[in-house]
Amino acid sequence: MNRRLPLVALVVLVLALFGSIYVVGQGQSAIVLNLGKVVRSDIGPGLHFKWPLIESRLVFDRRLQVIPADPERYLTLERKDVSVDFFAVGMIEDVRAFYRATGGDEKIAVERLAPIIKDSLRNEINSRTLAQVVSGDRSQIIGPQLRGINEGASNIGVRIVDLRIKQIDLPTDSDVIKQVYARMSAQRKQVAAGLRAEGAEQANEINAKADRDQTVIMAEAERDAQKLRGEGDAEAARIYGEAASKDPGFYAFQRSLEAYRKAFDGGSDVIVLERNDPFLQYMRSDH
Repeated sequence: MNRRLPLVALVVLVLALFGSIYVVGQGQSAIVLNLGKVVRSDIGPGLHFKWPLIESRLVFDRRLQVIPADPERYLTLERKDVSVDFFAVGMIEDVRAFYRATGGDEKIAVERLAPIIKDSLRNEINSRTLAQVVSGDRSQIIGPQLRGINEGASNIGVRIVDLRIKQIDLPTDSDVIKQVYARMSAQRKQVAAGLRAEGAEQANEINAKADRDQTVIMAEAERDAQKLRGEGDAEAARIYGEAASKDPGFYAFQRSLEAYRKAFDGGSDVIVLERNDPFLQYMRSDH
């Protein structure tokens, strides 16, 4: 019996030793409870000790985590209905406050954070028009609200690092979609009309330039043609002059034949002349 006592004491000592040692990993923080009361908090990574049986430890993940939320419907400045889908990125900043506020339950923390975030977004979206909310810089919507959100989140020991809007939709059960589509259609028609007017103006300018170029080209062509005709007539007159000077009789006969050909070209023309008319001198038998 006495031999078993040291063995039992050794086993109890080993169990007590293992019960008093705990490890906190990287990115984690722990608190120690003594009979349910927080006696030590913000315990960093490493190997730590606690009193066995009377003390317990809770370890929390202090890394950044995504906090999901269901899409929420808001009203814009002009009372237009929009549905906003968003998520938050946060971390446990004060482990003691987090435990006191939520008992260490992350679901309770998410439930308490959701209305804080939604109310802050509501205030920002209510002060903006639909166009500013849908097509504006979303960081301008989020930025001013982070300070107010963290003031409320500090009560549960959480700090929100970022808040992101995933999607902004127009609810299908409202008339906003029809109004937006009608506005978009009107804007596209206005742009199309402007493009058509610009195209018509450019077409008129091109046609006017083409007409001017055509007139200039025709005038230059006519000028060159008249010049060539004048040069041709001068050359023909020179040739005729040389021919006439070499043989005046033959030249006169050639000119009379050309005159006959032109006068009787129709075949049915009738010319009434006197018998001794000079025009018929080469038709008389004495020639």
